[in-house]
Amino acid sequence: MNILWKSIMAGGFFIASSVFAAGQPITSAELADIEKQGKSAVISTHAEWCSTCKAQDKILAGFIKDPDYKNVVFYQANYDNQKDLLKTLKVRSQSTIIVYKNGKEVARATGDTKEAALSKLTRQAI
Repeated sequence: MNILWKSIMAGGFFIASSVFAAGQPITSAELADIEKQGKSAVISTHAEWCSTCKAQDKILAGFIKDPDYKNVVFYQANYDNQKDLLKTLKVRSQSTIIVYKNGKEVARATGDTKEAALSKLTRQAI
């Protein structure tokens, strides 16, 4: 029974961590804090069913580990469950990535899955 329980818990952790592989979930309060505190952040709009989002996640997850991004916080907004936040962000489509530097939006892109393009986009937060 103990082995079964550990397997279930490990599987749950894997699923939970893979849902937001390219950033932590964002709330409206955290968005306000980015703007108020003048933080640098990358917000990706993710839908679990979106293949483009999954491709972006793999690339963004690599950027998170890059020391160049040590002062940039990566977030994800859930396209299916956070409609009010998406309205505030003026997001109309999943797979939209928004870049903030010093609390201000400096760039955004939708649907891009090329690593070079996403690097150029997200480096604007550094």
